[in-house]
Amino acid sequence: MNNSLRNLLAALLLATVSTGAFAEQNKVISPDGRLVVNVEDHAGCLYYDVTYDGKQMMQPSLLGVVANVGDFSQNLVYKSVDKRKVENSYTMRSTKASLVHYKANEMSLTYINDKKLPVVVKFRVSDNDIAFRYEFGEVNDRTHILIDQEKTAFRLPSQTTTFLSPQSDPMIGWKHSKPSYEEEYTPDAPLTAKSKYGKGYTFPCLFHVGNDGWVLVSETGTHGNYPGCRLSDYSADKGYTVEFPMQGECDGRGASNAAFALPGATPWRTITVGSSLKPIVETTVSYDVVEPMYKASEQYKPGRYTWSWLIWQDNSANYDDQKQMVDLAATMGYEYVLVDGLWDQQTGRERIAELSRYAQSKGVSLMLWYNSNGTANEAPQTPRNCMNTVIARKKEMRWMQSIGIKGIKVDFFGGDKQHVMQLYEDILSDANDYGLQVIFHGCTLPRGWERMFPNYVSSEAVLASENVFFQEHHAKQEGFELTMHPFCRNTVAAMDWGGTIMNRYMSRDNKSRHRRYTSDVFEMAAAIVNQASIQCIAMYPNNLSELPQHEIDFLKSVPTTWDETRFVDGYPGKYAVVARRHGDKWYVAALNGTNKPLSLNLSLPMFAGKQVTYHYETADKKSLWPKSNVKTTKVGKDGKLKIVMQPMGGNIVLGEA
Repeated sequence: MNNSLRNLLAALLLATVSTGAFAEQNKVISPDGRLVVNVEDHAGCLYYDVTYDGKQMMQPSLLGVVANVGDFSQNLVYKSVDKRKVENSYTMRSTKASLVHYKANEMSLTYINDKKLPVVVKFRVSDNDIAFRYEFGEVNDRTHILIDQEKTAFRLPSQTTTFLSPQSDPMIGWKHSKPSYEEEYTPDAPLTAKSKYGKGYTFPCLFHVGNDGWVLVSETGTHGNYPGCRLSDYSADKGYTVEFPMQGECDGRGASNAAFALPGATPWRTITVGSSLKPIVETTVSYDVVEPMYKASEQYKPGRYTWSWLIWQDNSANYDDQKQMVDLAATMGYEYVLVDGLWDQQTGRERIAELSRYAQSKGVSLMLWYNSNGTANEAPQTPRNCMNTVIARKKEMRWMQSIGIKGIKVDFFGGDKQHVMQLYEDILSDANDYGLQVIFHGCTLPRGWERMFPNYVSSEAVLASENVFFQEHHAKQEGFELTMHPFCRNTVAAMDWGGTIMNRYMSRDNKSRHRRYTSDVFEMAAAIVNQASIQCIAMYPNNLSELPQHEIDFLKSVPTTWDETRFVDGYPGKYAVVARRHGDKWYVAALNGTNKPLSLNLSLPMFAGKQVTYHYETADKKSLWPKSNVKTTKVGKDGKLKIVMQPMGGNIVLGEA
């Protein structure tokens, strides 16, 4: 090599290093080879990017955290990489699949910051899912670490459109009880759109990367170890970044940053990627990377519940009304009745014990509502201050256990700070000691809790069915909402929507106030599409004489636990078709969220050449609602079945596996 060539190569190398283009690069690839995560450092900063089938799904995005012991987002120096295969199977009683076989490739990257302190960034990549977190060993003589800021970012390609729900301002809404994940989604919005309150977006966040595919971003494994996080508004240079709770949450009480003992780790950030919506609907990543935190104290029972409050509201927490709901549950073969707020005033504790005994004689168990309260909000509904301290909580739970109560619904939390996440964990752990299952309302998104806490059932964390009652606007939006959630909110965690509503008018007499805009079969199908192991079927005594027998028969038999879930067809906010298997029977549910008829040619290979039961609807010029029908039909040998859904209507196909 002559001198001039040597000088040229030396100059090129110097230019490469000085511009930061020279980088340590490591890759981790999914078992099927289609999903690739590439991690590089540039000028001391660490970035990752994601491709699927060779297409860019996430552009280079910043990694790192800033802690009290040092900055782990810049001036980083590569130390080592460790790669291994991860494979395990686990069973679940309360999610979209009863048995999951998880296979992933793991990469752990160790970097040193300018104080010579290490951080490990761990990635796990399965065929359609990415999970990553930051891990810390012992740091000098410290026993714990404070994370003051996450720099973690998500930079989507420029052609991406978004399906997001905004984070609300703190301490607004009903009696200063927000944020509670109850804002409206905006579909097909540009990346550059600003969030409603300027506070970013709640998890999960769904993105459509043009013709290349779909990306779902969320987090899992958060409990008392970390605050609940969200995404910022979009910025052109950073994309979306992980944000901690606002200081004003919880009426300003508590820290907004994170703290955990050493050695320890942050929760997992998750990314689900696919060329279609199939991996989005079928993902189990929320549960794949977490572990149970304790054993179930008993074998918890799934099921259906009746709930007076949705239509009858506050005044129905009296003994006579609740006895009617018990009788209705017994007639329908339902396992539970949820007695909502003010039961302690309108019925009283002694008569609640009497009602519980009566329910048990009918084969039904009660669940009771509680206000989380303390200083978290100003909500006046009682019972209050029974769940916010350990002494009060255990006293109350001991009493419930003594009278045969089987579950609680705890409402109004008002923030995502770490001390609130610890409260969720404490309620769940204590409830398990007394054989109680738990539903949360006015609350945060659950993050892997179905696997972590065996007595956890579901959370609201959605603009739920109560709003269909409250405002006609939301009654008109029900079709949009329930065709949005299978692809976003409900795909990452169980969702207590709060009721398959069979009243056609939002009133006790079923004749006054505004009407329901969805059809009967839409509501029935929603009981399949909405996933929670204990689910509300919001029937009322009047429905027994008003509904066709085939509707009642279906609502008596609809299961709430599933062995397998498959995406069939759909588009967020427009329509959704989901197939779920319970034992040896498949339930295919289709929802039309639009105001126009919709014809589909479904691919149902599980029914190829078989006879199936088909619930469908036909237009009825004499009624505001289409007529529901049921018949037996045969699916083609190719597994194809043509269906027609009425506006805001639905279809159900049932058959043996």
